[in-house]
Amino acid sequence: MTDLKQTAIPQNGSMEIAQSESLIQSPAYTPEPHDRQNPNVWDALYLDTAIPVDPIAKAHMIRDLRSWTRAYLLLPIKLIANTLLALIMTVKRLLPFQFSNYVLMHRSAAWFLKHFVSPEACYLIVRHICLGSNIVNFLIENGPDSTIESSKLYPHTVDDLAENAFLEHDIILYNFVLDYSKAQREHPNWLQQVHQKGLSYESIQPIDLNIDFNQRSWLQVLDLESAIELFKVFYSLCLTSDEFERAVLSLEFDENFGCYISQLVGDYNWNHVIANRNPLAPDSSFGSARRLLLHGIITEYLHRHLELRKLARSQPSHD
Repeated sequence: MTDLKQTAIPQNGSMEIAQSESLIQSPAYTPEPHDRQNPNVWDALYLDTAIPVDPIAKAHMIRDLRSWTRAYLLLPIKLIANTLLALIMTVKRLLPFQFSNYVLMHRSAAWFLKHFVSPEACYLIVRHICLGSNIVNFLIENGPDSTIESSKLYPHTVDDLAENAFLEHDIILYNFVLDYSKAQREHPNWLQQVHQKGLSYESIQPIDLNIDFNQRSWLQVLDLESAIELFKVFYSLCLTSDEFERAVLSLEFDENFGCYISQLVGDYNWNHVIANRNPLAPDSSFGSARRLLLHGIITEYLHRHLELRKLARSQPSHD
């Protein structure tokens, strides 16, 4: 059982120090001795704290980035995946009917992840669904209408993804945006009221996952981005054209969610880390795998930002 680690911030309130200490102590990644003549790029990426990230998740990100499949297979996989995607999208647009199969899509995805994708990538995928629920629920509990339906989508294992998790994840996002926008219009003074009351961080809870890193078959080698490239093809096949477009366009909301959070906490200084920008100028479906990878990273940044604010708030103030 792997839990999201909560790292106490020192009494001087330095989030950077806390992040650095937790990284060094992380059991998921062990930096090499520092060779000043031949510094390790992966250690530098891992130990740098300019953008705080959960230390366990960051360790698995680095291990995923170092995968040989990402170095040697990602480019040919992209070429093959985009060729197949173009063929599927063209045929489905020309057909006089549309078809979808959610059960096949999700069960095949779970099977594919369990048998061909590295445990590190699986961990990040399952974790991402849970982080999304935490963030949506944080916005609801501090938003203009706390009665908006909260997200209950918290998978613990790869098998849990077979229960329509990906489709439900997208539907939760869209329903939240529509409900949140409506509530803002109906309660024009909501933000002042929330700031007077103070923010609640109850929804930013530890993520409880059950991913086995010790037993992996020789086929469980695919890195996260390569897996996403392959799966987007099957995703386009198992959804109608409109449903696939909706799934791709859901990646355009990263900047919106960043602004939602910044509006609540009164701090826009961190928003520069959001790479998926300009939601009214969406990219094509052929770049969706890369944007989905960025979406996962941005979600990690946003959730850690809220975690650190929660931790700082729990510490006694010192004059």
